[in-house]
Formats: sequence, C-alpha cells, structure tokens
Amino acid sequence: QVQLVESGGGLVQAGGSLRLACAASGTIFSSNTMGWYRQPPGKQRELVARITSGGSTNYADSVKGRFTISRDNAQKMLYLQMNSLKPEDTAVYYCALIIILPRYWGQGTQVTVSS
Repeated sequence: QVQLVESGGGLVQAGGSLRLACAASGTIFSSNTMGWYRQPPGKQRELVARITSGGSTNYADSVKGRFTISRDNAQKMLYLQMNSLKPEDTAVYYCALIIILPRYWGQGTQVTVSS
C-alpha cells in the first residue's frame, strides 16, 4: 500500500516562491518514477514535472526554467521548488507515483498566486 501526503502549498504573490513536499509510505517509492501534477480551477489535471528513480527529469513547457523537481529516496520524499510564480500557476498540486501511468495520488495541496 502506498500513501502520498503533500504539503507546502499556500498563497504567494506573483514572482514569489514556494516549495512543495510529498511524503511517501510503502516500499516501492525509490524504484518508481514520481511526478507532480496540477489542476487549475475549471480545467483538467496536467503533468507539471516527472523524475525517474535514477533522477532524470522532464517538465511541462510552461514551467521549464522556473520549477525544479527532486527526490530523496532514503527519506521517501518528493519535492517541487517553484520560483517566479505566476497567477496562471494557481492550482491544486498533486504528487503521484507513476507505473506507466499515475497509480497512486496524494490528496493535493492548494497553490494560489496573486497578481
């Protein structure tokens, strides 16, 4: 059984920064790809960034150069450093454990960026 719990969301002004964290339980964290997704108000959930077990990363074009995904396999933690935030980054952010497709989801954390 895998449980994912996000933290670190909040309200921030445009241009500011936030760091999201995702704590994982279970034994399969370190061997699988992890990802951050987000769901803006009234829109579909979308991929923000992914990181493989070996540390390879890829990002949505909209966040490249501003967001950084990282992981600590020993602590079973996933992070998303978000800099230069924009109002269009406002969304509920979810972490997910990916086995071909996202298989496990956290409950989400709200990020609101004011203009």
